[in-house]
Amino acid sequence: MKIALLGTGFGQAHAAVYAARGDVEVVMFGRDPQKTAKVAGQFGFASSTDMDSAFEDASFDLVDICLPIPLHAQHVLRALDADKHVLVELPLADNMDDAKRVAEAAAHSGKHVFVDMFERFIPANQALFDAVRENTYGRLEQLTLWNLTAHLWPGASLGLKVLPLDAMHSDMDIITRTLGLPRDLTVTTVARDEDSGAIDAAFRFDDAAARSSVSSLMPKAWGARGGYTAAFEHGVLDTSSTMGFDGKPTGTVTAYTDEDTRELDLPPADQYTAMISHVMDVLAGKAENQIAPDSVLDALRLTLALDQKVNGPR
Repeated sequence: MKIALLGTGFGQAHAAVYAARGDVEVVMFGRDPQKTAKVAGQFGFASSTDMDSAFEDASFDLVDICLPIPLHAQHVLRALDADKHVLVELPLADNMDDAKRVAEAAAHSGKHVFVDMFERFIPANQALFDAVRENTYGRLEQLTLWNLTAHLWPGASLGLKVLPLDAMHSDMDIITRTLGLPRDLTVTTVARDEDSGAIDAAFRFDDAAARSSVSSLMPKAWGARGGYTAAFEHGVLDTSSTMGFDGKPTGTVTAYTDEDTRELDLPPADQYTAMISHVMDVLAGKAENQIAPDSVLDALRLTLALDQKVNGPR
């Protein structure tokens, strides 16, 4: 599998996974020749600044797009036009019209498009999805998600303008996958400056409530921490984790019922490796695509509604 990896920023998280595999050949693409060569060299990859060749070179099987969000949709469509499979960082687009165009193009292309909904591969989240699907503890009545982080990525803004799409989209996916789209959304915000802030969003459903809180106001010593508490009719699932730039959280899930308290037996957590392994399995015909564009539209719709509450129309 020959992969064109577009982007030297968050593309490094994908690059680290590819570098550990023996079945891929990767060329990293960026705008700055020296930076691109330096980053690519850290992973043993070739590098290029000729972005057009990522689409025009017939030897590339998959285009992996880790570019700024406003560029996502157009590059996915270009890759499909070039008859390539595509993996794109979340969110799929910064507006619903583009997202729907991508979903429709993907459905009629004969090629696979994958959206990096990495949180679906976190074992703690899979435990929640399983509990809802299998009705293990009855109906889900209240879901609280939180993510509090320091500035761990030099130069990256974590202010109110970027937090909804960059930091809360995964929570919106968890909410829509477990409870659907809400009837109502209310938002409270606080800003320290342009690059640091916090958002607390509350969601109302006919017979349930959800909350998502994110903050970039934490000191360096705090690192990044997150988790959820899911209250069902007959039990509670509770988890918390710590996570760094490598995207590998550590944590456990505890189940509470009237009868007992127990920790769930979860597999090792490495969601980026699991996500890319899923991509490779699908392309090899070993699995069905679980992160296709049409599966993320509700989450994006809710994310954009949240963003509009925080920042107004884009």
